[in-house]
Amino acid sequence: MKEWKEKKWIEIFAPPYFGEERVGETVTSDEKNVLGRVIEVSLADLTQDISKGYIKLKFKVTSVSGGKASTIFWGHEAMYDYFRSFVRKRLSKIQSIDTVRTKDNYVLRISSVVLTQRKIQTSVEKLIRKDMSRVITTKASERTFDQFVQEMVLGKLAMDIYKEVKKYCPIRRIEIHKSKILALPQ
Repeated sequence: MKEWKEKKWIEIFAPPYFGEERVGETVTSDEKNVLGRVIEVSLADLTQDISKGYIKLKFKVTSVSGGKASTIFWGHEAMYDYFRSFVRKRLSKIQSIDTVRTKDNYVLRISSVVLTQRKIQTSVEKLIRKDMSRVITTKASERTFDQFVQEMVLGKLAMDIYKEVKKYCPIRRIEIHKSKILALPQ
């Protein structure tokens, strides 16, 4: 066990597509020990937008040099309590879980949710779920990982889903609830 005096602080930074903001710091005796660590940070802390405080981003450390650690987006999740505030009696909650591949061969699992303003039939739920999956898969295949992550986390992907599914019934809320990287490009 090394002495505390021999350890050094490593600053951890977000990827370039999140402005390379400082997301945290850690202490270590060897820089190699920091590789692979996953850091969780609120989107509100990263963008200075309080309204996005319910989204938690995960970044994985990929390289360390000179006391600075670089990261890659590793996933995100919207807080459960946030969704509970929208769920009411007599409305439908439609969920979709899709595995998608980006233009540059990252593989992600995306969980999305649509909340309607009233209860709908099962046949309409199936149509909405089908359109949700189609939009997510198409957008992922047309964009690089960086572009897709930004659209997903900042809400543009949810807006694209809304444009497709609003024809079926009145929509209360659409969120990309969770994402996770399954595979990096080879």
